[in-house]
Amino acid sequence: MPSPFDLTGKRALVTGSSRGLGFALAKALGEAGASLVLNGRDNVALGAAADDLSRAGMSVKALAFDVTSEDSVNEAVDHCEAKIGPIDILVNNAGMQIRGPLQDYAVDKFELMLATHVTATFAVSKAVAKSMIARGNGRIINICSVLTQVARPTAAPYGAAKAAVANLTRGMAADWARHGLNINAIAPGYFKTDLNKTLMADPQFNSWVEQRTPMGRWGELEELGGAAVFLASPAASFVNGHILYVDGAFTATV
Repeated sequence: MPSPFDLTGKRALVTGSSRGLGFALAKALGEAGASLVLNGRDNVALGAAADDLSRAGMSVKALAFDVTSEDSVNEAVDHCEAKIGPIDILVNNAGMQIRGPLQDYAVDKFELMLATHVTATFAVSKAVAKSMIARGNGRIINICSVLTQVARPTAAPYGAAKAAVANLTRGMAADWARHGLNINAIAPGYFKTDLNKTLMADPQFNSWVEQRTPMGRWGELEELGGAAVFLASPAASFVNGHILYVDGAFTATV
């Protein structure tokens, strides 16, 4: 009897997957049997990531496009569907962080945060969902954050954007579940990534994370992939519109 977590025969597009969380998520899906389509804007980093996973025996294609450009998104998704193959799984991971005191935060930077996280998630999902709806099947996984639910100084724009992604996830499920799509989100806690190296090197912040997280440590990238495999697999066939926190109980406590 096949494993309910087997993704053999499925194709996954993971945005922002040349490094960090996106690369870890793509790797986990590939290890579960999925063919991969990696995305990023840095062709050098994207090619290196694709080569890395190819050497591990995975089927990998690289697709460079800008998630904040609707024309770029539509062209890339159409190309993938026509030339690479149908997208069965979409992971909307591409994002960014610009910290700063809220009273000094420029409006254009705030709009950039919304465009990168919220509008891009909508645009990529809309482009991919059209074919998923026609086929009557598909999985979309959006990446949120613990700041979807809680807030920290200097990170309000990021938290606002991720909270919007969470409710957009629920809205997608409300609209598209009837067409055979499962749309859920993963909200990671504090993980050891290149993006967080500066924070990890700050003794005060590092101590705060370890004390604030009931498990007493940062998450390892390998600990995030299982959530993506679950939500992408037949095991999650009746899970829809859910935000799955993978945070060592960070948001479960005060």
